Amino acid sequence: MVSRVIPVDYFDLVIFGGTGDLARRKILPGLFRRFLGGQMPDTSRIIGAARSELDDAGFRALVAESIAEFGGREAKDTAAIERFLDRLRYVAIDAKGGAGWENLAALMRDGVVRAFYFSVAPALFGDLAERLHKHGITNAQSRVVVEKPFGRDLATAKALNATLALHFDEKQIYRIDHYLGKETVQNLMAVRFGNVLFEPLWNNHYVDHIQITVAETVGVEGRGAYYDTSGAMRDMVQNHLMQLLCLIAMEPPSMFDADAVRDEKLKVIRALQPVDPHHIVRGQYDAGVKGASYREDAGEPRSHTESFVAMKCHIANWRWAGVPFYLRTGKRMKTRSSEIAVVFQDLGHSIFEGDEARHRNILSIRLQPNEGMDLQVTIKEPGPGGMRLIDVPLDMSFAEALGPEAEEVPDAYERLIMDVIRGNQTLFMRGDEVEAAWAWTDPIIEGWVRRNDVPKHYESGSAGPEDAMMLMHRDGRRWRDIKS
Repeated sequence: MVSRVIPVDYFDLVIFGGTGDLARRKILPGLFRRFLGGQMPDTSRIIGAARSELDDAGFRALVAESIAEFGGREAKDTAAIERFLDRLRYVAIDAKGGAGWENLAALMRDGVVRAFYFSVAPALFGDLAERLHKHGITNAQSRVVVEKPFGRDLATAKALNATLALHFDEKQIYRIDHYLGKETVQNLMAVRFGNVLFEPLWNNHYVDHIQITVAETVGVEGRGAYYDTSGAMRDMVQNHLMQLLCLIAMEPPSMFDADAVRDEKLKVIRALQPVDPHHIVRGQYDAGVKGASYREDAGEPRSHTESFVAMKCHIANWRWAGVPFYLRTGKRMKTRSSEIAVVFQDLGHSIFEGDEARHRNILSIRLQPNEGMDLQVTIKEPGPGGMRLIDVPLDMSFAEALGPEAEEVPDAYERLIMDVIRGNQTLFMRGDEVEAAWAWTDPIIEGWVRRNDVPKHYESGSAGPEDAMMLMHRDGRRWRDIKS
């Protein structure tokens, strides 16, 4: 099977925070892999911009180290690395002052796409946007990429949107959520809207409930200062899980177009009902088999910040009325797993008796690890001895279904950065979408503060607080096992 590569325009990509952790781990190694994939036209350039006093050679040495550490198997191709490094430039710059901006302006070329990746703290977004405009570095073809967190509540999100809108049109702003760049997330849309099999069943007549789980085995090591002011609700639910919820629940768009897709996602967020406080569980990990406690990791001995959230929510529209959506995310869980599970209803009438009647179809979409999908169906167990029914998966693991090509599936950041260059906003959040998500999230957080809510503790390396299990058990349901 030969994949079709969509051409990419000539470009200059400026990475503000080009010496930072995200650039070193994800952005620059990802760009190297796209270079190897033939998606970086001749004369296209990558320009690092940061406070560090480096020259081009120093920046290239730093990027070479990043590729060696995070570039995967391609990192051994020394000739290709050298060709890639030739495309790199560096400018030492002061985001809040005047130093370096004239040098950056002098590097800009006419006739190519100018993209600016703000891989910096959100507090610097406004300063960078203002100085890019002041020094004439942007033009009508410019694009700007901004990382989460995009605000910490509705008020700050609106302020950030307003600041960016002073210097960029909405069509130029790319709010990145790397979850939307995952191959399986995009395949979710292909499965839903490209097959007659599922769409007729995708509603409250056939779906019993939907579970969305994002479980991590890591704690907050090295991110304690940020995470303790954020927590799982702001860090994961408001953006990553919200986006997954939108894709699983949205109506079919009129076309596969950026605004058509985002219009439907926005409708889902606006249809989300306020969450009953009794339908939310906050948790914080204690020391256990996976390591130290949250308070030790964060360096905050009295912290009440949540590292785990589980909730039941409802969407008030005709398609999903009465169908609960269970969301769950946590750190220091027993295994690393991200999954969307569509659990279909029981048969209206079963011709089988006793235990043989209790079987359900479940569509599982695995985001990580072992990306793929499987559909649980009921069959007769082979052999004599009567009608014994078992559940088996119709499995499509990318590694097995696509063979060697599965190993070449681009990392989410690779795909999304190339979409920026192409001018494709389909997998990026629009300003009104971000604000609607905060409008739903803010009352939940405010309720915790008002009630002085204290997170339930759970052992590091477990499946989360017992109260999260009871959230499902009260409804006669159970969470799916977190599998690696």
